[in-house]
Amino acid sequence: MENTTASSIRSFRIDIPQAQLDDLRARLAATRWPDELPGVGWSRGVPVAYLKGLAEYWRTAYDWRAHEAELNTFPQYMTTIDGQNIHFLHVRSPRVDATPLVLLHGWPGSVADFLQVIGPLSDPEAHGGDPADAFHLVIPSLPGFAFSTPLDGPGMDTARMAGAFAQLMARLGYTSYGVQGYDTGSWVALEMGKQAPDHVRGVHVNATVTFPAGVEGEMDGLTEGEQRRWQRMQNFNDGYLQCNSKRPQTVAYALTDSPVGQLAWIVEKFKELTDPEDALPEDSIHRDRILTEVSLYWLTATAASAAQVYYEEISASTWSEGAADDGTVPGAGRDTGWSDGQNGWAASPRGTVPTAVLVSAHDVTIRRWAERDHNVVRWTELDRGGHFLAMEAPELLVSDVREFFGKLR
Repeated sequence: MENTTASSIRSFRIDIPQAQLDDLRARLAATRWPDELPGVGWSRGVPVAYLKGLAEYWRTAYDWRAHEAELNTFPQYMTTIDGQNIHFLHVRSPRVDATPLVLLHGWPGSVADFLQVIGPLSDPEAHGGDPADAFHLVIPSLPGFAFSTPLDGPGMDTARMAGAFAQLMARLGYTSYGVQGYDTGSWVALEMGKQAPDHVRGVHVNATVTFPAGVEGEMDGLTEGEQRRWQRMQNFNDGYLQCNSKRPQTVAYALTDSPVGQLAWIVEKFKELTDPEDALPEDSIHRDRILTEVSLYWLTATAASAAQVYYEEISASTWSEGAADDGTVPGAGRDTGWSDGQNGWAASPRGTVPTAVLVSAHDVTIRRWAERDHNVVRWTELDRGGHFLAMEAPELLVSDVREFFGKLR
C-alpha cells in the first residue's frame, strides 16, 4: 500500500531544540508592553491585561514538550513534491479496508487541529462507533505552514497545493479517497475534487466561504439566516486579511521577532471565530490547544510563509494593473476563481465530485452559492460551533464526516 522508499518518503519527528524554548521564555519575559485606552475592551484589539496573563501562562505553565510528545505519538513523514517539502501525519486504521481520508487545516491552524478527531475517525470501534466507519488518515501541513517549509517559491496557491496533495496520495498508494478541509483547507479540498475527480470519492468541508458572482437576482430570496451570514461576512474585521494578502513579508518581521506579537495576532482570530463570539477563546478551546497552535507558528518561524497563500489567492490573482519587477503581471493566466475581489466570484467549472457542506453557528456559507459551484449532495447546519470545529466540537465533525462518507461507500 505505502511506498516508503528513502528517496521519496522519510520518517519525521518533531524535536525542537531546547535553546529555542529557552529563547522563547526569555523573549516573553522581556516583552515591551504598549499602553491602551481605558474601557475599550476587545473593540480595538486584544486587551493588554488579557494578553499579559496568557503570555505569562505560556512562559511559566504551558508545557511544549508534553504537546510535542502528543504529536509524536502519530507517525509523521516528510516528502518532496515538485520541489516543495511536505510534512504529514499518516495514521492507518486497524481496519484494513478503511476509507483513505485527507484532513486539511486552515489559518491560523495546523495538523494539531485534528488531534481530537484522529482516534474516533481512524478507530471508531475503540470510541463507541461502527467499525465500518474507519478511515486511514493523511494529515498534511499546508505548504508554508509549520514543517512544510520552506516554500519553494511564489505561486503556491490552493490549486498548486491541491495538485501536490493529489500526488502525495498517489505516492502513498491510495487511488480512491475522500478529502475533508476547513478554511483554506476547504478551498484546497474542493480543488482536489476538481483536479482528481477519478480519485476523490467525496469532499467534505466546513468553515468554507462562498461568494456572489455579481449576477442579477442572486441576492433575491435569501433567508433571514443567510442574510445575517452575508452581513457578517461584509462586516468582518479583515485587517489581518488585508495585511496577509497584500504585505505578508512586512507584517512577518514583527510576528517573527516577538512571540507576544505572534500570540496576539493569532489569539484574536480564536476570539473572533470561536462560538460564542462574545466569550473568551479558552471558553471554547483549552488554552493549551491554542498555545500549541501559536507555538508551532513561533517555533517554525512561519508567520511569513503561512501568509503567502492569502497573497496568492487574493492579491496576486486579482491585480489587473501594474507589473512585477520582472515585467510580468502577478497571477496572470491563472484560473483562481477570483474576479476583481469586489464584484464577485468569477465563473469556473462546477465541481462534479459529491460534496458535503457542514455549517456551524459561526459560518458565513450561503447554500445557493455553494451549490452553484459544487455538486453539493449533503448540507448540514449546526446551532453551535465555530470556525475551529475539530477543536471546539470534534464529535459534531466526526459524526457528519462518518455519515457522509458512509453513504458513499
